Amino acid sequence: MPAKSKSQQKAAGAALAAKRGDIKKSELKGASKGMAESMSEKELHDMASTKRKGKPEHASKS
Repeated sequence: MPAKSKSQQKAAGAALAAKRGDIKKSELKGASKGMAESMSEKELHDMASTKRKGKPEHASKS
């Protein structure tokens, strides 16, 4: 599942780093905290590795 925005991609990257043990899970905030708990490492990798070109900073709420 590709990221829909740059901020979603960044949150997935932070969650992935925590899941791999590169950073502490207690350092996560907001969306990345929920992502780390609810998504697998593969799902996080797929979302974090999405190309950024053409993505908005934040996804629209529709």
